[in-house]
Amino acid sequence: MAALGGDGLRLLSVSRPERQPESAALGSPGPGLCCWVSVFSCLSLACSYVGSLYVWKSELPRDHPAVIKRRFTSVLVVSSLSPLCVLLWRELTGIQPGTSLLTLMGFRLEGIFPAALLPLLLTMILFLGPLMQLSLDCPCDLADGLKVVLAPRSWARCLTDMRWLRNQVIAPLTEELVFRACMLPMLAPCMGLGPAVFTCPLFFGVAHFHHIIEQLRFRQSSVGSIFLSAAFQFSYTAVFGAYTAFLFIRTVVETS
Repeated sequence: MAALGGDGLRLLSVSRPERQPESAALGSPGPGLCCWVSVFSCLSLACSYVGSLYVWKSELPRDHPAVIKRRFTSVLVVSSLSPLCVLLWRELTGIQPGTSLLTLMGFRLEGIFPAALLPLLLTMILFLGPLMQLSLDCPCDLADGLKVVLAPRSWARCLTDMRWLRNQVIAPLTEELVFRACMLPMLAPCMGLGPAVFTCPLFFGVAHFHHIIEQLRFRQSSVGSIFLSAAFQFSYTAVFGAYTAFLFIRTVVETS
């Protein structure tokens, strides 16, 4: 996700509603109400994202191609409409950052190359350990592995695999849009950048609890194992969400 830009960072960190005279402030929400509106807006976005996965009634498991295609449609619709929630939030809170919606959400061309390159390098370092373990467990040597990875046929097979598209393309893009680009601009003005970095991932982590429904429905494991797995998934998704939220904001400093 591209960064907010230097102006965007300052707007997020200082764009709290200014104190107004009592006569002028009667018709505008106070700081406490602004925070509640921000939290409720983020909660609504998270519920809409997860709820869109269940608008289709089906007896098939989540990994069935037909289920994946239907969920692609509903998630893309919700993600496309999510910026409207940010616009509504600005109207309800009276916070006017003085910048365009796209800039507020991190979409800008200025400084795009360092904003994309530096987080990419940092994330590659983060995943270097699992990648090394994967290479050690692979029966083929490095040269053969690179041939498989770089082969056009392998990529063509991936692009026709609904599970691969869900896990590697649609889910990451829509999650970054909804849970980072839309939520951080709403949370940061009322609670500050630091607390927002650790609060925003909580919505992201809790949103993954919906997997419990299907695991219980298809009896994929024991009840204890299912809830233990959900707790672990919440933990690492919340931590990774904090990491990506940190990148979203810190990229601004690096490119400003």
